[in-house]
Amino acid sequence: MKRLILAIMCIVMSVSASAQYDYYERTKVPAGYSEEPTIYYGLRVGLNIATVNSDDSRLDGGSAKTGINIGATIGFQPSSTAPVLIETGLFYTENGGKGYVDGAKFTYDLNYLKVPIVVKYRYNIDENFSIQPFFGGYFALGVGGKVKNFQERETYSSFSENFFKRFDGGLKIGCGAAYNLIYAEMGYDLGLANVCHSDFDSSHTGCFYINCGVNF
Repeated sequence: MKRLILAIMCIVMSVSASAQYDYYERTKVPAGYSEEPTIYYGLRVGLNIATVNSDDSRLDGGSAKTGINIGATIGFQPSSTAPVLIETGLFYTENGGKGYVDGAKFTYDLNYLKVPIVVKYRYNIDENFSIQPFFGGYFALGVGGKVKNFQERETYSSFSENFFKRFDGGLKIGCGAAYNLIYAEMGYDLGLANVCHSDFDSSHTGCFYINCGVNF
């Protein structure tokens, strides 16, 4: 997993250097100003620290579990006079959690395809560097994952009638920083949807994440 993340980051940084050179050769305009194209694209890769909080002790993974997030974004600036950006995209993200049930260790792998929709405010520090706080939401579809019972040495599908629903959604808040075309951000996804099948208990996901990449 560490080698995969390192390889992806090296590719992103290589693409970043090439794209930045080509971009300035074409435009000769510092990034962060209204003369640049109103539509941009991005690549991202990073780390998740996720939990699952549930009223049902069988599903409660309140201890953090790490995973990766990787994806692509597209954004635009509706007005050249206002430093406001609207951004969406598609991510593969590894969520979940860890916990104990009657002394037995359980891990919950919840892997999603996630579509974020956020509004960003771009505050330019100088012609090269900007801070971009953001707020919005996300929708997610579960595409895989296992629940592991370490005491019984058994595994189950995470998205089954006995465990979690495939659909999730919630709020997204965080802050990014851009230096020319290089971009990094950290944020938190707060799950609002009840992801368990019970009519009486509720289960919600949570995920702190960091990622980096490049905007074109």
